Amino acid sequence: MMKNKYLAHKETIHNFIWRLLQVFGKQGITILIFILCAKLLAPYDFGIYNYVLAIIFFLIMFGDFGISTATSKYVAEYNTTNKEKLKAVLFNSGIIILGITILITVLTLIIGPLYLKDKYIYVFYLLPLVFLAPMTSLYDGIYRGLKKFKQLAIISTIIGFISIFFVYFLIKEYGLIGALVSQNLFYLILLIGLGLGYRDFNFKLNKQVIKEIGSYSFVYGLATLGYFLFSRVDILILGHYNYIDEIAVYELLNKIFLVLLMPFTILGQIMAPNYSERSAKKEYSLIKWRYKTIVKKSILISLISLIILAFIVPTTIRFWFSEYYSETFILIFYPTLIIYSISFFNAPINAGIIVSTGYAKLMSAMNIYLGVFNAILSIVLLKIVGFIGVIYATVISLIIGTSILQIRFYKILKDEAKKQS
Repeated sequence: MMKNKYLAHKETIHNFIWRLLQVFGKQGITILIFILCAKLLAPYDFGIYNYVLAIIFFLIMFGDFGISTATSKYVAEYNTTNKEKLKAVLFNSGIIILGITILITVLTLIIGPLYLKDKYIYVFYLLPLVFLAPMTSLYDGIYRGLKKFKQLAIISTIIGFISIFFVYFLIKEYGLIGALVSQNLFYLILLIGLGLGYRDFNFKLNKQVIKEIGSYSFVYGLATLGYFLFSRVDILILGHYNYIDEIAVYELLNKIFLVLLMPFTILGQIMAPNYSERSAKKEYSLIKWRYKTIVKKSILISLISLIILAFIVPTTIRFWFSEYYSETFILIFYPTLIIYSISFFNAPINAGIIVSTGYAKLMSAMNIYLGVFNAILSIVLLKIVGFIGVIYATVISLIIGTSILQIRFYKILKDEAKKQS
């Protein structure tokens, strides 16, 4: 029985394992930098570090703006239908990223000093990431679309292991500045490694590829922007109102939960190419059936995770990061736990099925409306109940958004399945 189940899902299981190794190879360095900063920096400086990172990743989001996800989707399709378009993906998607990142960099150099004042210098150190991070994500999307999870894992793991040495040295010797510089170096080396591993492309301009990837990435990019507004804008708001110590505690929790969220996100990325292929073949009845099954399993796993983590995480913080265990921690922990329990449910479904079947526009519209709602509600609740109101606003927005999105998507699947029957 178990052997039959393994054989039925052999490809997914193997790809999941390799993708898990790859993500930990890449994200592990980022997490290592984070842990070293948490241990070596004062809580206030650690809060500054996280505030600056939130700003730079906000800029990176515009540099990518859904291009890597759209690339993964179209690479999977082109690999089945049009090999010439497949070879044109890297160069043409890279042109889009380069153009956007140049614009973002120029605007940051002009506006940054006026808005960020004394914190601008830290953002300046991280500006190379505005280009490097989207480009590594672009390669990541190509490898995923081609299901080259093993090769991607090997490259990322080797580079991650090599990077450990200079990361530790830079942070130990140069503190906060060293942490920022080490991120630039890591992404640069990773980009070179991924580039050497994939060379089956040409330098021909293909307007059709630019149009297809660009238009779909714009839709998904709006969804990502909306998601940022109700998942990461809280850090920007807290930083703006100078809740720096609270940012330090909140981001420590966020990183712990993000590590735990990785397997769910990876599962969605592994599923995505298969659902892109099924969508291209219009197998909506099969997609609907699998969607219902995954929803049930995801709800169960999310509830179990919530109960277990309610006991494990506080003990972990008390043991490893005792300087952050305080009344502020208790206030922040429980609403943050709810946020990530919902995210455990969302991650495999949204990336694995909704986006990969071509319905990113649903997420885009929902996330934009709720993102704006969350940003406004965050400021209102902050004025009423203090900094914790920002996190409460995120919980409320996420519950509303998840409910509406899943109901609407299931209705679409039902309608499409009826047309095929």
